[in-house]
Amino acid sequence: MTQGQRVTVVTGGSRGIGAAVALRLAREGHHVAIGYERSHDAAEQVAREVRAEGVRALPVQLDTSVEADVDRLFDTVGDRLGAVTGLVNNAGVTGPLGRFTETPTDVMRRVLDVNVLGALLCSRRALLAMSREYGGEGGCVVNVSSAAATLGAPDEYVHYAASKAAVDAMTVGLAKEFGPWGVRVNSVQPGAVLTEMHATMGDPERPWKKATAIPVRRPGEPEEIAAAVAWLMSGEASFTNGAVLRVAGGA
Repeated sequence: MTQGQRVTVVTGGSRGIGAAVALRLAREGHHVAIGYERSHDAAEQVAREVRAEGVRALPVQLDTSVEADVDRLFDTVGDRLGAVTGLVNNAGVTGPLGRFTETPTDVMRRVLDVNVLGALLCSRRALLAMSREYGGEGGCVVNVSSAAATLGAPDEYVHYAASKAAVDAMTVGLAKEFGPWGVRVNSVQPGAVLTEMHATMGDPERPWKKATAIPVRRPGEPEEIAAAVAWLMSGEASFTNGAVLRVAGGA
């Protein structure tokens, strides 16, 4: 590993916000591991775009809620790219939009498994690699949360909102625990952003329907969230730890 090399794992990196984050970090000089679950072709395309920026890229298939998959991800990244210096916990699922009382238990369980347990498992491996307590050289974690964590998302996905509130609580706790050991942990809360996730939820026009309640009167772009993530991972944010940064147009 060369002096100052940055190796960042981006989970859910094949599409949407994750893909935008991977490309933005590549432009900032990060080598990027692109974690993905199903979208192999999309992950390979992101990897090509990352490499075009003059850095290395490594797509790795995994389910972040499976401990063995997470271990394989970090072992592979360490072997192929070098010591991990950053993690963006972006992998997340919502399930279909709907009333809370009509949400099946298996949907709730999957959302919690990926959004909470997955973020915890990935954070644990990253912290073991980065924390000076364990022989690392420091680093940073950025968790991609949601404005739903404070808005509650009634009539849409309360279970998802609850999972993202847990992510923000995790952010604060890990920031306090590992800040003394050279690792900063922060969170970004996107609002309605133009990604494929809304179609997956069952309403591709949802971001524009939400726009009337957003003070800037439009949904966000994935690149705008990526810019916030990149700043939190940069040296300019060296005194920013345990922050929950809202990027939601004022909503």
